Amino acid sequence: ADRVYIEPITLDFAKRVIYKERPDAILGSLGGQTGLNLVVDLHEDGILDEFGVEILGTDLQAINRAEDRELFRALMQEIEEPVPESTIVHTVEEAVQFCQKLGYPVVVRPAYTLGGTGGGFADNEKELREICEAGLKISPVHQCLIEQSIAGYKEIEYEVMRDANNNAIVVCNMENVDPVGIHTGDSIVVAPVQTLTDHENQMLRSASLKIIRALKICGGCNVQLALDPKSFKYYVIEVNPRVSRSSALASKATGYPIAKISAKLAVGLTLDEILNPITKTSYACFEPAIDYVVSKFARFPFDKFPNADRHLGTQMKATGEVMSIGRTMEESLLKAVRSLEMKVDHLEKKEMLDLSDEELLEEIKKSDDTRIFAIAQWLRNGNSAETIHEITKMDPFFLAHIQRIIDLEKQLKEHPNDIALLKEAKTYGFSDSYIARIWNTTPKAIYDLRKQNHIIPVYKMVDTCAGEFKSATPYFYSTYEEENESIPSDKKKIVVLGSGPIRIGQGVEFDYATVHCVETLRNEGYEAIIINNNPETVSTDFSISDKLYFEPLTTEDVMHVIELEK
Repeated sequence: ADRVYIEPITLDFAKRVIYKERPDAILGSLGGQTGLNLVVDLHEDGILDEFGVEILGTDLQAINRAEDRELFRALMQEIEEPVPESTIVHTVEEAVQFCQKLGYPVVVRPAYTLGGTGGGFADNEKELREICEAGLKISPVHQCLIEQSIAGYKEIEYEVMRDANNNAIVVCNMENVDPVGIHTGDSIVVAPVQTLTDHENQMLRSASLKIIRALKICGGCNVQLALDPKSFKYYVIEVNPRVSRSSALASKATGYPIAKISAKLAVGLTLDEILNPITKTSYACFEPAIDYVVSKFARFPFDKFPNADRHLGTQMKATGEVMSIGRTMEESLLKAVRSLEMKVDHLEKKEMLDLSDEELLEEIKKSDDTRIFAIAQWLRNGNSAETIHEITKMDPFFLAHIQRIIDLEKQLKEHPNDIALLKEAKTYGFSDSYIARIWNTTPKAIYDLRKQNHIIPVYKMVDTCAGEFKSATPYFYSTYEEENESIPSDKKKIVVLGSGPIRIGQGVEFDYATVHCVETLRNEGYEAIIINNNPETVSTDFSISDKLYFEPLTTEDVMHVIELEK
C-alpha cells in the first residue's frame, strides 16, 4: 500500500484517518464482516457525506438489504425466493411467543455477527431462552432472527460475481458434505457439487444469480442455499455481500482470482472488459470449468484445548482449513486428510480402532470434528452405510465413496505386493506410509516398488477452463494419470515449503515469511517454487511464485515434486 495505518478498526480511528487523508472513496467489502460493518457505521455517522467519500463496490443499500434480516426477508418475498419461516425479535419473550406458534426446533441467528457467533439450535423453550438471551447481547443492533430449522437439508453454496452493468456469473458451486446444521466453515466442503442433478443445479444457480442481481451487489458474493434431498424444495439461507472464507476457497479451487476481480469491478470496470489473468486470452465473464474434485477440511484447535466442547453447530469453531485437489473423490478426500497435520496419513484414527459399534455410533451422533473417522471405522467393521445416512443425513453418494476406500483397504490386506492393486490404491489417493503399514514393510520399499513399475504421479494444471485454452499460470496438483503438464525448466531453482493450515501457535505470520522469501529469491534470479495446501493464504496465490504445487506437506508428496523439478 502507499500508506498503512496500524490502528484499531473502529469508527473513531477510521474518522481520524478520513479527516487527515481526505480519500475520494472507501472500499469495505474486501475486509470481510469487519470492513463491511465499519463502512455502515461511517455512513451512519455522516462523515462520508461530509467529506464526499464515495462507497465503492457494493453500495450501502445492498449491504443493508443483505445483512439486515428483515430487509433481506422482504426482498426475498418480493422476488419470490423461498426463505424459512421466521421472525425478528428484540426480546426473549417475543421469541418464546413466536415459537409457540411455529413449533420447535428453531435456529437463532443474531444480526450483524461474524461466523454465526451467538447463534444455535433450540429444541425447546429452555434452550431458546438461553441462546436468545446470549444472542441479543452479542448482536450490535440487539436483534435476533428466529427461524424454522432446516437441519438435515443439503447445504449448497454459490460464489457469484456481478458488475455495475448487471453482468453476473457463477465462479464456483460448492457442496457441504455435512448437511445444514453445521457451520459451513467447519464442514467438509467439496467443489464442484457432486450429488445434484442438472435440474437441481440449474434451479439453485438461477436463484443465486437472481438474488445477486436483485441485491445489486457489485463484486463477489456468496449465496448459501438449503435443498431438501427428497424434493425440489429449497430455501435461501443467507447471502454474504463480501469476500468470505468461501470466496478464498472458491478462488483457489477454480483459479479464478475473486478478490482481484472484485477490486477491478469496484473501480468501475465490467466483467467483459477484464482479461482472465490465468488464460490471458478469455475474459472474466467466462465461467470457470473444473475437471477435478476439490475437498476442503477444517483444521480445529482441539489438540490444544482437549477439554473444549468439540460439538459442531451453527457457530464456527475451526481456526483454519486445508484444500486438496484430486481426479477422484477418494483421492481428493485422502489428500485432504493427509494435509491436516493431525498425525494421520489415512481415513483412520488409532483411538477408534478398538471402539465397539455402540461407541462408534455415539461418536457419530455427537457430530464433532472426528466424525468422518468414526464413520470410516463403522464401515470398516462391516456395518451398513444406511444407518449413517439416517443419523447424519449425509448423502449416500459420499458414504459410497468412503465405502470404496474401505473396500480397497480389504483388497490390499488380502493381496500383499499386488502391483495392479498398488496402482489402483495410488489412483484413489492412498499414501505410501499407509500401504506400507498394511503390507508390513517400509514406505521407502513401497516407493522403490512404485518406481520400478513406473507408478509415479503426474502434475495437472489448474487453468479455469478444463484445458480448453492454453493457460499462462504455473499452478499444479498431483494425480496418478498419463500426461504430465508441469514441465521443469533449466534454471536454478529453490523449493519453499509453506506452513499448512492455520492452527493455534501457527498463523498467517509464517505465510508472510514464505511470501517475502519467495519475492527475495525471485529478485535474486532463482526460480521459486511453493508447495502449500492452505486456501486462505497469499502463498497459494498463483501470481506469487514461479510455480505453485497444491499438495499435502508430507515427505512422500514433497519428494515427488523435488524429483520432478530437480
